[in-house]
This record gives sequence, structure tokens and C-alpha cells, in this order.
Amino acid sequence: MKKKVLFICLHRPDRSPGQRFRFEQYLTHLDGHGYECKLSYLLNEKDDKAFYSKGKFSKKVFIYLKTLLKRTGDWLGMNKYDIIFIFRDALMTGSTFFEKRFAGSKAKLIFDFDDAIWLQNVSDANKKLSFLKDAGKTGTIIRLCDMVFAGNQYLKDYASQFNNNIVIVPTTIDTDLYVSKRKNNDSPVVCIGWSGSFSTIQHFALAIPALRRIKDKYGDKVKFKIIGDGRYYCEELKTQGVPWIAATELEDLSEIDIGVMPLPDDEWAKGKCGLKGLQYMALGIPTLMSPVGVNSEIIQNGVNGYLPSTEDEWVDMVSLLVENKDCRIKIGSAGRQTVIDRYSVHAWKDKYVEYFNRLTQ
Repeated sequence: MKKKVLFICLHRPDRSPGQRFRFEQYLTHLDGHGYECKLSYLLNEKDDKAFYSKGKFSKKVFIYLKTLLKRTGDWLGMNKYDIIFIFRDALMTGSTFFEKRFAGSKAKLIFDFDDAIWLQNVSDANKKLSFLKDAGKTGTIIRLCDMVFAGNQYLKDYASQFNNNIVIVPTTIDTDLYVSKRKNNDSPVVCIGWSGSFSTIQHFALAIPALRRIKDKYGDKVKFKIIGDGRYYCEELKTQGVPWIAATELEDLSEIDIGVMPLPDDEWAKGKCGLKGLQYMALGIPTLMSPVGVNSEIIQNGVNGYLPSTEDEWVDMVSLLVENKDCRIKIGSAGRQTVIDRYSVHAWKDKYVEYFNRLTQ
């Protein structure tokens, strides 16, 4: 008989990058190794749009009441499961009511997190509701769980204050799926690209002074593509903004010749797990990442990517890639091999199942 796992998460399948690259891509492998998996998510597509829109207070209250009913159903049925897997938290507010209820069940609890979520971080659309959040609840949840999946060492160090059973599970890429879809690689125009969301576009802005110098230097020989926020436009760079669409994600990424992932050097950024950079690298795209947090573990500077830390370094390293196609190919190939060896589903799938087995044997 298969062991049953309940995944507690916020978003519907294939909606959230965190969910997609942390656990959704392992569900088939778990199923093939004796686990029956069920996702319990809170926001359907319609509610999702309303929740992340400005205003609509009464609609958000209604959505919240619906989420309470959903989690109450999970609470009532919790003893049917062998493992309850909590991705980040059970509710969008500061409450740990349901996590505490789950801890009282017969199921073993796994907590998974891939950001410094103990730091206050509220979307612009919901700033007025920030009083409902309690970032400090992360430590409480960690105490309740039987095992914790931390996305990197920085997150593990935080979790270790509250629990002794912490394992590092990096964010990974399915390299069988992530194969370049580029049809023509002979264009004389080099595309410099960034992928993210409306909530992280300020990170791209950190690189604008350097990229402005690149634009001044190379003119129409370079172009700039922003994936994730179709509304964004930078006049200085003449950026092309495209919305994130699951069906075209690989095609959109494959059009990039040079991938950039600038980050501020702050506590929130140190908790990031390098997803954008790993996506570029998996597709063989030469990648530049700020040397913050796990990025410095992923990239060996000048070998499988670049780690520019100053504006001049950004200009020099991007220039090298713009001018030298062979260098782009070499660095891109080394980056993809790094992902295959250390940050792929293939490299981690057996270890992932092993962690579940530890709790059920």
C-alpha cells in the first residue's frame, strides 16, 4: 500500500516558481517509489489575480475565509496521511494554528523553505494588510516539524536554531525538460535577458547603470529582454517586456544570449537559492550573478559563469560575452554541466525520496 503525502501550499500547480522547482517536479518520482501525493493549495486562478491586485479589500477578506475553510478540511483529514509537507506556511497570515494542529496528527511533518521568510516581506498590493503577517512564525513552524528542507546553508543556519533535523535540498532544474528551444543562433544582435516577476524587478534595476554603458558601447548590437513583467519598460535600454507564460517559458528563455541575475547584498538576498541563474545555466546560457549568498557556490568565476561585484566588473564581463561568441558557448556549456551534476532533478531525486523514507520507515 502506498504511503500518503499531503502537500500544503499556497498556489495551484505550475503557478509558483518555488513550488515548481522545490517539490512539484519530484511528485512523479515519489509516486514511482511508493508515495501517493495530494496537493492542497489555497488560491485558484481567479482568487490569485484578486489577491495580488491593489485594493479589493472585501474580496480579499472573502478569499481569506475560503482559505480557512480549506485548511480546516485538511485539519479534519490529517490523520489519513503518513507525511504532511508544508511549503513555507499553511496560511498567508501570521497564524500558526493549522501547523500546530498538523503537529498533533499521526503524520510526520516536513517543512520546506527557499527564502529568508522570517524577514518581513509583503507585496506592494498588500502593504495595508501587513499587520496580519508575522514573519517570526517561521521559527515556530520549524520547531513543530520532524524534518526541515532548507534551500541553502544560510537558511539551514537559521533553521538550526529551532530544530536539529535540517537537510539542505537545493532548488533544482529538470535538465531533461530544460533544453534550449532556440531555432536560430546566428543573429548578429546579442540578447541580454533577465527573468523574474513584478515583485523582483527592482533587482534588475541594480544592473541598469552598467547595462546603460553596454547599450552606449554596442548600440543596436545588443538588446534587452525582461521575462515575467510584460508591463515593464526601461527607456534607456529599450527593453522588451514579455509576461511569464508557462507554455512559452522555455522558448522565451532560449532567446537570451546572456543571462543576468543582479541582487542587493542584504539579508533577504542571502536567502535566495539562485533559481534564475540556474534556469539560464541549464539552458546553456552564459550567466552573470551577483556574488551574494548561494550564487558564489553555484558559480566559479570565469569558469561556468561570472560573479561581477562592481559596475565596472559588470561592464567588463558582459562586454567579454557580447564580443566573443566562443566564450558564450564555452561558459554556457560549463554552466549547464554544473546544473546537471549538482543542481538537477536527476542528481537529487533519489536523495529526495530517501529523506521521505527516513520518516516513514
